[in-house]
Amino acid sequence: MPSSAGPSIDTITEGGRVTQVGEGRETAGNTPPVATFGAPTAGEILAERYELVEHINNDSAGRLVWRGVDVILRRPVAVVLRYPGGDSATEMLQAAVAASRVIHPNLVGVYDAIDEADRAYVVREWVDGQSLREMVAAGPLDPARATAVGSAVASALAAVHATGMVHGNMHPGTVMISDDGRVVLADARTDGADSAESDIRAIGGVLYFALTGHWPHAEAPLHGATAGHGRAAIPDALRDAGGTLASPRQIRAGVPAYLDDLTMDLLDLGITPPDSDVLAAELARLDVPGEEQFLEPTGPLRFAAETGDEPSALAAVKNRKVVFGVAGLLAFALVAILAGITVLGGDEDVAPQVAPAAVPSPNAPVTEGSTTAPAPRVGKLDIVGAQIIDPDSRDRVGLDGAERVFDGDQDKGWATQTYKGSPNFGNYKRGMGVWIDLGTERTVKSVQVNLSAVGASATLYSGTTAPSGSSNAADDALLKAYERSAIGQPFEDHDGTTMTFNGFDADQKYRYLLFWLTELPPNDGGFKIGVQEITVQGS
Repeated sequence: MPSSAGPSIDTITEGGRVTQVGEGRETAGNTPPVATFGAPTAGEILAERYELVEHINNDSAGRLVWRGVDVILRRPVAVVLRYPGGDSATEMLQAAVAASRVIHPNLVGVYDAIDEADRAYVVREWVDGQSLREMVAAGPLDPARATAVGSAVASALAAVHATGMVHGNMHPGTVMISDDGRVVLADARTDGADSAESDIRAIGGVLYFALTGHWPHAEAPLHGATAGHGRAAIPDALRDAGGTLASPRQIRAGVPAYLDDLTMDLLDLGITPPDSDVLAAELARLDVPGEEQFLEPTGPLRFAAETGDEPSALAAVKNRKVVFGVAGLLAFALVAILAGITVLGGDEDVAPQVAPAAVPSPNAPVTEGSTTAPAPRVGKLDIVGAQIIDPDSRDRVGLDGAERVFDGDQDKGWATQTYKGSPNFGNYKRGMGVWIDLGTERTVKSVQVNLSAVGASATLYSGTTAPSGSSNAADDALLKAYERSAIGQPFEDHDGTTMTFNGFDADQKYRYLLFWLTELPPNDGGFKIGVQEITVQGS
């Protein structure tokens, strides 16, 4: 995800609490002094909205972090300010605009980006908590908590990568754990030297660090960074005389073999990593409370492939198979129970990260007399058909091209007509939608919709009936049947081009879904939106 390549923010902590939103990249210590013209003052209100309350810290290249308040919405914000503005702040502002397009619970929210010439500033979500670097300074995390952190970060990256962007700056200083247990990723960068693959390999580095307290990229850093990935204070990983990286299990006891293998596979440049959405699905499968793991055994773990594909060969390279047998799982769960482990929990009660219970692998052997059936793989589900639903149509025009929303090409899609006078389809339609058919009933985890522009409002519905034809009456009957089954929360005037719906019932099967648009953004002198691609994840 393009973001600020600006320098890092040296954190100031109070009682172990981080009072800002993350750490960016460090800069050289010989940066020239910053001019004072445009310097902010406490009590000042920026853009007639953001009141500066307290100067938290600043760095060697001019970025200042203030705690502030949005006086309109009455919520705390972080204001990252640079002066002067203009050309010197272009990258910071462009990065903020790009970051604001991806909305995800595990990404720090970006609210505003303003250039006033003498100064420029970005308004972001305020996060109270600790960076992973500070948390691990007290000791490595237990495997369950490390898995939960990895799962959250992978989920955030999957959302970023789905837009075609990369993060490019993931390390223990930009992974934040809030006081309520939420894991968020902050401070991406835009130097163009990064890729989705480097992001995914960085997840291996984060897992390694969480499990060992050592950063594995200091000798051969990712992203072309300098030694230590700009984090000289983080200890380098242990290596043998030949420079070979020691695995987490070689550094500390109690790391499960499956987690050790997964981490080392992600760090091995000789092994092609899975896509971020596949990795996120596998880590989410493991991110469950110990009690649930104890009740439901699992078979060998490997990276899930798309429906119909063979499992990735990643698990079989160099004799490192990501295997977590029933006996190992029960032993780990028992230790977790005895130690009182909860996911992302500390000394205080913290709600665990919500994740599906572990399920048997599709490759697990079924012995004679066993009642455990192979579980389906988690991955991208096939869409076998689609239809445009338009119950208030005046001419049934512009309803072709529904098949382009699931052809795998985000440059091609279906678009509404241009409506004049109002974002509500010219004030004469309740909306329009795309109905999709999964072919058979499936367990669905999420639906991601990629749009051509920001500013749309939409809801996702599920139903049990297919359209009875292509007419206003048939579409009206289908909409009325589906409106009783909304999935998750609707998006209102969404400030991103990706909508992700996650409110599916794990115990329910779904075949038919309806993505329903209710408001359109401005376009071509009227109001219009394109649905570029719909992706369904499940089993």
